[in-house]
Amino acid sequence: MIALADELRREVEAAAARLRALPESEADRERGPGKWTRKEILGHLVDSALDNHQGFLRARFADPLAWPGYEQDAWVATQRYRGRSWAELVELWVALNGHVAHTIAGTPPERLATSCTFGSRAPTTLEWWMRDYLRHLRHHLAQLLPAEGRAS
Repeated sequence: MIALADELRREVEAAAARLRALPESEADRERGPGKWTRKEILGHLVDSALDNHQGFLRARFADPLAWPGYEQDAWVATQRYRGRSWAELVELWVALNGHVAHTIAGTPPERLATSCTFGSRAPTTLEWWMRDYLRHLRHHLAQLLPAEGRAS
């Protein structure tokens, strides 16, 4: 899982430079009805890092692991990410993902097959969950960061 952890670190490092360059006004800009602002998307990724980190650790000590789902819209609203400083959110997200990568890298290989169930979803393995974390992060980074050379 060291390779996955390194891939996560590279993804975060590359995105961090672009996120830091976004002005506060762009982070606050409405994206359309029912869509989160960039601050809220990044806040969701902060929540995701915290929630997934806990699950990754708990899966080391339980097999199977039953992990509750969460109400992402309610979490984002409750955390009031729209009112946070963009720069603070970026640095928090970067730091948390460094810790998530550290946790992934230190996961014993024999724990990767641990069965993990999330809410009412079908069981997966801890390894699948860790790989899905990076996929999920990339999905939201594509929303946060416009493609190079295109307007947002």
